[in-house]
Amino acid sequence: MDLAGKRIVLGMTGGIACYKIAEFTRLLTKAGASVQVVMTQAATKFITPVTMQALSGHPVYTDQWDARIDNNMPHIDLSREVDAIVIAPCSADFMFKLAHGACDDLLSTLCVARPMTLPLLVAPAMNVEMWQNAATQRNAAQLRTDGIAILGPDAGEQACGEIGMGRMLEPEQLLEEVIASFHRKILAGKRVLLTAGPTFEPIDPVRGITNLSSGKMGYAIARAAREAGAEVTLVSGPTALTTPYGVHRINVQTAQQMHDVVLSHVDGQDVFVAVAAVADWRVKNASKQKLKKTGEHDIPHLEFEQNPDILASVAALPAKPYCVGFAAESENLLRYGEEKRQKKGVPLLVGNIGHQTFGKDENELVLFDDKGNKRLPRADKQDLARQLIAEIAARI
Repeated sequence: MDLAGKRIVLGMTGGIACYKIAEFTRLLTKAGASVQVVMTQAATKFITPVTMQALSGHPVYTDQWDARIDNNMPHIDLSREVDAIVIAPCSADFMFKLAHGACDDLLSTLCVARPMTLPLLVAPAMNVEMWQNAATQRNAAQLRTDGIAILGPDAGEQACGEIGMGRMLEPEQLLEEVIASFHRKILAGKRVLLTAGPTFEPIDPVRGITNLSSGKMGYAIARAAREAGAEVTLVSGPTALTTPYGVHRINVQTAQQMHDVVLSHVDGQDVFVAVAAVADWRVKNASKQKLKKTGEHDIPHLEFEQNPDILASVAALPAKPYCVGFAAESENLLRYGEEKRQKKGVPLLVGNIGHQTFGKDENELVLFDDKGNKRLPRADKQDLARQLIAEIAARI
């Protein structure tokens, strides 16, 4: 579990986005975190402390004079021996309080009294005009200067009916941001370009040739790279996966399209990771109309031609990024993996037994470099992705 053993104070201020925090709390606890909810009086107008107690499994605090703590100092005790404070939703008023050190309720006092080494993350939620107001932007800038992380906001339709920036991130996005906050930024300032998923080579307008790749490993690596502080561009073949928060995704279908997009974005990249299961061949004589079956023995004749080799193309560039290839083999992984690494001319190649991992949540990897090979034992793909990013960071 991504947050196993983590203790989080979840502060809630007034706003309609409070309804999202019920799901966010469930996701935090499911990820292994222990969640202590602290609510302002305004927050209790939108969702009840009873609801939040039921979801968090802990009594909710709303009053700075709460006598349930022996020394009657909840603003001190609640901020000790925890791993992070997350304010969600964070109103414009509460951003003002944080920026100016106001202490007029339990939550604001708790934030000011926290140890300076304790991470504080805020998820703004407000009307678009409130977010764009010059005073709010000054407060946001001050929070960033003070080392407070601002999660979002996002743009979209708001409860008031207006559209624009100010919408709080969705619970799943908030969870990704909280998890990311606990990871070392070993790729800070780096740019990572990667491919993921299958490609689809048309036979006619409704049929095509593809493979069993789900894209899960590539998407996990994109997320892990972003957690590590990198600016990430993901070139994705057809998948049903959700884009990791903060990752720029470009959708493609064919190997040629993937090749063209990668080559147009590779300039200035520090790392290129070719995870996608790219078709080696495409149909040369693809039909512009749906092929019709006119008789029992009427079988179309398909001619094939080779697709461009994306990894080799990038590895051959004069100013190439650090290149990482992937090899999905059905047999002889140790032999074929090293042979492919040398053929592609890359410093690191990652191998797995493709037919045993496609579509699954777990994987087992073997890393090939000029020193030999190293096995990463079977684990959840997200865990393996983080291990791989650590290996890449150490090499560059």
